[in-house]
Amino acid sequence: MADSRLAHLARAIRWVRAHYDETLRIEELAALAAMSVSSFHRHFRAMTSMSPIQFQKQIRLYEARARLLAEPGDVTGVGYAVGYDSPSQFSREYRRMFGVPPSRDARALRRAAAVSPI
Repeated sequence: MADSRLAHLARAIRWVRAHYDETLRIEELAALAAMSVSSFHRHFRAMTSMSPIQFQKQIRLYEARARLLAEPGDVTGVGYAVGYDSPSQFSREYRRMFGVPPSRDARALRRAAAVSPI
């Protein structure tokens, strides 16, 4: 249903996916979903198993990984492009998510892509 709670949450999730590189304002997302901030948090977590910030971070990091694979070289530039303000924060969060620093992961991913047939 177009006016259901799920539809409102889906609208907010689409916004996060489209604007992952921007600062996330929970109050604005809650308003977009036509919910209070606390209700939005509760329903968002129930739907995604993550907080809105964790969800955005995951999208940013997967986008960064894809960019590093496609455009090797500028790790700092990729971090900025996906919305991080600090190269050290980007590297720290990337390592936490994928287990290795971004530059090392990108090299390994490119090597694996070159070896495996498509």
